[in-house]
Amino acid sequence: MEDSFSTRKLLSGTELKVLNAKSDFAGFLQLGSHIAAIVLCGYLHVLAMGSWWVLASGFALGVTINFLYAGQHELSHWTVFRTKRLNAWFGRAIGFLMLFPRDYDQVMHFAHHRWTAQWERDGELTRAPFNLTSYLLYFSGVTYWLNRVTGLVRRARGIIIEPYIGSMHAKGIVLESRLHLLGYVAIAAASLYFESWAALSFWLVPMVLTKWVHQMQNTIEHLGLTHDSDILKNTRSTRTNAIMRWLCWQMPYHTAHHSYPSVPFWQLRTLNDKIEDAAGPVHRMGWIEFQIEVIRRLAQKDESQWPMDEVWIVPLKDGREMRLEA
Repeated sequence: MEDSFSTRKLLSGTELKVLNAKSDFAGFLQLGSHIAAIVLCGYLHVLAMGSWWVLASGFALGVTINFLYAGQHELSHWTVFRTKRLNAWFGRAIGFLMLFPRDYDQVMHFAHHRWTAQWERDGELTRAPFNLTSYLLYFSGVTYWLNRVTGLVRRARGIIIEPYIGSMHAKGIVLESRLHLLGYVAIAAASLYFESWAALSFWLVPMVLTKWVHQMQNTIEHLGLTHDSDILKNTRSTRTNAIMRWLCWQMPYHTAHHSYPSVPFWQLRTLNDKIEDAAGPVHRMGWIEFQIEVIRRLAQKDESQWPMDEVWIVPLKDGREMRLEA
């Protein structure tokens, strides 16, 4: 991944070199604490079985599993660990868990960074413009999971329709998809043989049903901003608290991440401060206010009818962006 996708000179070479330094310690601290949270939620889920508390424990388990994609995302950038093979190994393991193969994720995500907000080139924008119904289906996770599973099966059949997947990567992505499906079939067969519901109870059902919480971060990052090539205009950061920033692997500093995707997650707050010192406050909203505003706007007209060269989803209070507080 290139050092910078910003169209502005925001950092000196020396500043970027310092911020680009990777750390196995920081990587293991973040990944280890996240996995520990999943294990704790899983243990509480066991204790809650047979009571109504199972709804709360299942919710917590599903949310912590879903946000593990933030780790996969960083592993795809090779920024979690200084030791390169650790990024690859953990990235593949988490990709299997998330039904999101690593090789495909890397190619798709590189296209997203290289052509952010450009229809049909951005790996996350190869979709029809949202109307209210399609947005709510995506936000709930219904179409998200449908696209995830059908896409995986299609690529396993050797059918590549994504414009950002070139011939150089196609063969590896097809093989990867087949290996994933083989693994899922093996888990299903073992579950039937041992008459176990564990894979459903502690993985698939919680993850699928709580996707909407993770979508609150996913949807806020670019929707409703301009399609200008300037990262500071087409990317939005999130106003949230320290716990959620930890759970998101610091991705609420999303403008900073898109400006310099080679900078490790644990350096993004420092990078964000430097960017705002150089260029002023970045676009920023809270999760709830963003969802209120996007639903209100899409109830009026669909995404294609809003101007592509203007910001049409703004903070609810006064439209002014605010700096994240500690």
